[in-house]
Amino acid sequence: MLIVKTWLDSWPVYRQLTGSDPLGRGTAARSTGTEKVTARTATADRVVQTVCPYCAVGCGQRVYVKDERIVQIEGDPDSPISRGRLCPKGSATKGLVTSPSRVTTVKYRRPYGTEWEDLDLDTAMDMIADRVLDARRKGWQDKHDGLKVNRTMGIASLGGATLDNEENYLMKKLYSALGAIQIENQARI
Repeated sequence: MLIVKTWLDSWPVYRQLTGSDPLGRGTAARSTGTEKVTARTATADRVVQTVCPYCAVGCGQRVYVKDERIVQIEGDPDSPISRGRLCPKGSATKGLVTSPSRVTTVKYRRPYGTEWEDLDLDTAMDMIADRVLDARRKGWQDKHDGLKVNRTMGIASLGGATLDNEENYLMKKLYSALGAIQIENQARI
């Protein structure tokens, strides 16, 4: 009888029906395995607040970091936009940034080349910066029809509909600072 009683005590349904937790949300649902588990959020060294990268809604996220590695990403309850909730894509953000199959290089095909090559992100960003500055310089106009314009005709921007207001604002400021005048957003077209 003692063996049966011990076995029954370890059975969650029995503990739920006979104990002080009839809804099975507390001690009745816990097992020795559960007691050994520690939440990834509890072991984090720091928490970084950020915004989900998937769409223009701007849901708040908390990124839990341990030893400079992301261990968990959850909705931020302090966010007035999402109040701690994330859609399925936002909930899968950890996989986006920590997946071993994540692409971490840029594909580049040189002018007149026939093959693609992988470039590291720093090299690609330097190449983009050099080309932006070169296009700005080559297309620069101090005057047009005798009027001072200080602009470049070598740079234009067409923003996407998934960019939020803040991103569009920053892009407008950046391109205006570069001297571009052809700045538009797909959402208005």
